[in-house]
Amino acid sequence: MKGLENFVCVDLETTGLNPKTDRIIEIGMVRVREGKIVDQFSSLINPRQQLEERIEQITGITQKELENQPLQKEILPQILEFLEEDVLLGHRVLFDYSFLKRAFTNEKIPFERKGIDTLKIARKVVRDCESKSLPKLCSHYGIEYHPHRALSDALATIELYRKLGELYYEEELFAPKPLIFKVKKESPITEAQIQRLTLLLERHNLPCAAEITSMTRNEASRYIDRILSTYGR
Repeated sequence: MKGLENFVCVDLETTGLNPKTDRIIEIGMVRVREGKIVDQFSSLINPRQQLEERIEQITGITQKELENQPLQKEILPQILEFLEEDVLLGHRVLFDYSFLKRAFTNEKIPFERKGIDTLKIARKVVRDCESKSLPKLCSHYGIEYHPHRALSDALATIELYRKLGELYYEEELFAPKPLIFKVKKESPITEAQIQRLTLLLERHNLPCAAEITSMTRNEASRYIDRILSTYGR
């Protein structure tokens, strides 16, 4: 295997693309030692937030499936134990790292890692495949792939990394780089916000996209502002 031989490949499925407002619904991790897969971890995560229909269609994960799954803060210790201090491999790895960084920061757990991004590598060296998405690259190189589930994505990313290494290995291009995503710890929703948001939802007969008590102060503030701007007081 040309390239790094010891790492953890990580992939997430989420409620959306913004780590500040969206939440993790599935994680898949694969540990590689001396170029060989030695362990795997996969879990659904209850986001305490309503899934949009498009997310259910993309991932195949349903709201009902998530109801009895562990909460994010409950599963973070298992994630941290699996990751150890490894380099993270991913296709657009900063996306996955940003969600994990936010989750750990909110629990006051330091989380700094280096990463290798197969998307960045592909964009620099692959010329005969127009799209650099994971599904398109896997199809291009004949890699078995069942898209949009976290563990399957992680396994496919490892195979893509191997293939890119065989064809295009350069020491600098394949070297781990520090992952940078700045995030501050967010305070939980206040009692005053709970009362105000509950009142507004009842007054305007609106459903709530997330469990109110699971919101941060900033999330609640944005939600209240949206209701006020759309429906008034």
